[in-house]
Amino acid sequence: MVPPDHRQALVAKANQLWHTDSSFKAMPALASVLSAQVIPPRGGETEFASTRLAWQRLPADLRARLAEAFAWHDYAHSLDKISPDLVTPAERESLPPVRWRMAWRNPANGEVSLYIASHAFAIDGMANAEAQNLLATLIEQATGPAHTYLHCWREGDVILWDNRATLHRGRPWPDGLPRHVVRTTVSATEADGLASVRPENSAALAMPALRACSAGRRQGSNRSVRHRDAGL
Repeated sequence: MVPPDHRQALVAKANQLWHTDSSFKAMPALASVLSAQVIPPRGGETEFASTRLAWQRLPADLRARLAEAFAWHDYAHSLDKISPDLVTPAERESLPPVRWRMAWRNPANGEVSLYIASHAFAIDGMANAEAQNLLATLIEQATGPAHTYLHCWREGDVILWDNRATLHRGRPWPDGLPRHVVRTTVSATEADGLASVRPENSAALAMPALRACSAGRRQGSNRSVRHRDAGL
């Protein structure tokens, strides 16, 4: 347990924003697994929404636009909403913004999902305000009350999901109550359709002005990894 202003508590609060794991990395997540170790008697649920169904609900003309649109994702963008000092300079340097197509086709079944997250902050060819309004609207429509599943944890529960086709968020729980849920993340590979969302000219394209302060950051590693950490 940590106080409400502790870094760990603030990161947990950022995880209460709708997101898909690791969309801000050069090698985004394919799948995530949550394993419940310690659960509070109330609160601390995890909520899920299908971005595959969200894609299907969009008007045909908007789907056509988004299929060729690319959004920028930044780890610092979502955490800055909680506290501007939450992301360290080293983290900002090691996790520069990345750019992904807003539609991810699963090569195994041909299904397309809307690829967005709280980490997304800009869309190529759109003014910053317009892009952020569109991103907020897309997330709001994807996560409406009729389109989500709220999982109430029990100790020992394990949940696995596809990050290409799912938004999720943690829900708050009372201060002073312990909660420990372990996340295992599996990185996406070319076999998972990664090439279809990766822009061919990402290295040459200038970053949007909104994140101009990020210029000069190092490009992250492209190596596929698995990692474990505290999750929501």
